[in-house]
Amino acid sequence: MTEAKRAVRTDDAPTPMPVFSQGVVKGGMVQVSGQGPQDPATGEFVHPGDVKAQTTRTLQNVRAILRAAGADLDDVIMLRVYLTTRDDFASMNEAYAAFVGEHCPSGVLPARTTVFVGLPREEMLVEIDALAVLDR
Repeated sequence: MTEAKRAVRTDDAPTPMPVFSQGVVKGGMVQVSGQGPQDPATGEFVHPGDVKAQTTRTLQNVRAILRAAGADLDDVIMLRVYLTTRDDFASMNEAYAAFVGEHCPSGVLPARTTVFVGLPREEMLVEIDALAVLDR
């Protein structure tokens, strides 16, 4: 029997727009929707102009959704990072390495892709999504 698809929802990450879920679980997998540097309590975009701080806040949001699904960063097999400019890569990478390294006790880091794009909000310098596998 195939596991039913279910939405993941937590107040510890920003409320999603009504056209998508924070995350979805199906078949032992968790897909986290792209997260940005929003404060979950206020919905405000934080740390304008500071990609390092935005990266940390964004990863905190990703992790909150993973945890609500029964996973954590050590269960992530792929992270996709979207940046608005190549100039922010080194700073993003520094914050990313610190956060992911701290929350992956196995030492096996997720695979990653980084792309440079226009993001939905001008104040967003970074957006990150995740794909994880639930241990059964």
